Amino acid sequence: MKSKLQDASEEFLNYLFDVRGYSETSIVTYEIALRQMLEESHVYEEDGHTILDITPFRFKIVKNHKKTIVKKLSAIHSFVKYLEDQCHMRIKLIGDESIKVPQSLPKPIEETYIDEVLSSANLEEKLLISMLYGLGLRISELSILKLSDVKNGWIQIHGKGNKERELPLLDSLQELITLYIKRRSPKKYLFEKGNAPMNSAQLRYILTKLFKAQGFKVTPHQLRHSFATHLLNNGARIADVSELLGHETMATTQVYTKLGSVKKMQEYMKAHPLADVMHKPKE
Repeated sequence: MKSKLQDASEEFLNYLFDVRGYSETSIVTYEIALRQMLEESHVYEEDGHTILDITPFRFKIVKNHKKTIVKKLSAIHSFVKYLEDQCHMRIKLIGDESIKVPQSLPKPIEETYIDEVLSSANLEEKLLISMLYGLGLRISELSILKLSDVKNGWIQIHGKGNKERELPLLDSLQELITLYIKRRSPKKYLFEKGNAPMNSAQLRYILTKLFKAQGFKVTPHQLRHSFATHLLNNGARIADVSELLGHETMATTQVYTKLGSVKKMQEYMKAHPLADVMHKPKE
């Protein structure tokens, strides 16, 4: 019975990649979670149902970070739903109680820090930062961006789940792309190494190394966070920012409004005439 689920897990991963359009990174994450789960869990038949008891697996990962556990459970739930919907299996999952993880606010990078790093970057590095921060792209979206996706002041983005969105290009970014193409002569993809597109890991390495040289610890996703937060702080509508980011719902984007509210309160406390009076100790 367990071998049957192992075969089904391979079909499920192919389904995620070929039909749902998941990235290779996501597929690897799912593959690891399902392999670990099937190695540790109990699988047996009872009353016409396949029982999948993942309790031993939960004991195995109990010391993992809560977010890691949540991701693994999410992969398992998706797999079970696939078995029910696509394989028409009657399956009962045991030991899948969820864990609540508090949502942490993203940490945007100060604009001055980004400007500082841009001033010391070479052409490729400057374009990499400008694409992530100027357009709010995911690193996975940037890694597969083709030259043919850039045209007439717009850029076509191939996002999660094969969803596409069009983003307007700033004049300065259009000029930077044109200069980069003229000097580097990429053949098919914007960022290439040899005859292949640079993958997410290669682009991430360039970025983190660049910021680290200036004393900053920055990830590509932080630049995406910064793009959203800075737009909202400067008065952009949440619906527009949500569309630019490629979020399915505005609820995903609303976490940035919380961050903006914190910043606004801090600025208010600095700027209000009574701020100094209220913070002075009594004589």
